[in-house]
This record gives sequence, C-alpha cells and structure tokens, in this order.
Amino acid sequence: MNPLLRIKDLSVTFDTPRGQVKAVRGVTFNLGRERLGIVGESGSGKSQTGRAILKLIAGNGRVTADRIEFDGLDIINASERDMRSIRGARISMIMQDPRYSLNPVVKVGDQIAEAYRIHSRVSPREARIKALEMLETVQIRDHEKVYALYPHEVSGGMGQRIMIAMMLIPNPDIIIADEPTSALDVTVQMQVLGLLDDMVRDRGMGLILISHDLGLVSSFCDRVIVMYGGRVMEVLEANKMDKAQHPYTKGLMNCSPRLQDPKAVLPTLQRDPNWMNI
Repeated sequence: MNPLLRIKDLSVTFDTPRGQVKAVRGVTFNLGRERLGIVGESGSGKSQTGRAILKLIAGNGRVTADRIEFDGLDIINASERDMRSIRGARISMIMQDPRYSLNPVVKVGDQIAEAYRIHSRVSPREARIKALEMLETVQIRDHEKVYALYPHEVSGGMGQRIMIAMMLIPNPDIIIADEPTSALDVTVQMQVLGLLDDMVRDRGMGLILISHDLGLVSSFCDRVIVMYGGRVMEVLEANKMDKAQHPYTKGLMNCSPRLQDPKAVLPTLQRDPNWMNI
C-alpha cells in the first residue's frame, strides 16, 4: 500500500537574535493508514515536525526537505493557495490545549460549523446539522445545548472532543494530534484516545500522535519515532518498546516510574553529545 505521506530529510531552522536554531534536523519517515507516535523530551522537535508538514512554522522559521509529498503533491513547493486547500480538508491538526485553540467569543457549535462550511461550501443550515452530528459522533451528550456554549463554559475533556469534532468534520486523510490528552485526567484520556482510534479505523485515516508519554504511545500506536535534539534516534514497533536498542530510548523508559518496581530515586538520563551526529 502506498504511503499517505512521504517525508525525507526534513529540517526546520529558526533565525533568532543569537543566531540560527535548528529545531528539526534531517527527519525522514513515511506514514500509511496507521497510528504513528512521535515521542521525546520537550524541545526534541516533535511539534515542529508536525507543524512543518502543514507549513505552519513561525515567521522567523524555514522549512527545508528533499521531500514532503502528500497524495502526489509536493508540499515544499506548494503555494499558499494549495496549502489552504490541504489544511483542515485533507490534513487536520489537533492542537494541544483547546482553551487556546478555540475562539473564546464564538460558540463552539458555530466554530465546528464554520470549519465544515469553509471546506464543503454548504448552507448555514446544512453546516449546523453536520456540526450537531459531529458533536454526537464524539460522544457529547445533549449536543444541542453544547452547540450553544462558549469555550470557557466547557470542561477540558469536552473542549478536546470539540476540537476533535472540528478537525474531523471535513473528513481528512491525516490527523496530526499534538499532545491531545496532556491536560486531561486518565479516564478522559482513554476516552479521547478511544475516540481517535475509532475514527482512524472506521475512516481509514493516518494518525500522527505527538506525545511525551511513552506508556500511552506504546499502548495506543502501531509504530513509534523517538526524537532527541531534532533528530530521529530510533523507529520501532510500538509493542516492542521494551526491545529498544538506542540508549536514549532506554533512558527515557528507565526514567518512568513503575508501580510494580518502586524506586526511592528515579535514574536520570545520561545524554551523549554524539547522538547529535547520528
């Protein structure tokens, strides 16, 4: 099966008053109709990798790559007009915290409906009906009432479901989920992940799950990319994380507390400067 997305030698560089900062360095991977996890510490380049796919980098940043190809389209050389037809409609990105991603002065239902109208050119009435259907799809009870609420009136878990509904309503081919459960408690985390899993399987989409939680990714994803300092350290099957070969991956796993093996002091990660030269 042909991959949905092909990325080769992707780099993201930012110009700062202190010089250039390389946030992503030569990342290469393909994405099929699967659940792909990207893990690593804060600052490892996970989020910038996801944003670079949609060319959503800050103004002082530059994206370069030998290839970013989606459905035959060369994203690196795509015009802004071409990218507007891809963002949301073909590739959607779920941001980390709905409190900062949703418009605080617009009702949540209207925001979902707007996402559908932009990409489908339907009437306001049709968009409202579709938005209500999506609220029901993401398992929000009393969706008529929730439709009329403002973002500050919903809980964190409900806000994340609303964001998922907004990103899924155009029926994209790929979802990039950037820490979609970091602000949620464990019970709601599993509900949101189960919802994403159902969507990926039922609709045949590709999912990129960006997270710092190795346990969550290893139990949910099919494959995992481990990043450090903007580079890919290791790619492995999610159910074989315990067989990781790279010392960075092993170090991350050893730093995680385990109820069945309590330790007075958790080990710290010993970083090797040579990892940046891989």
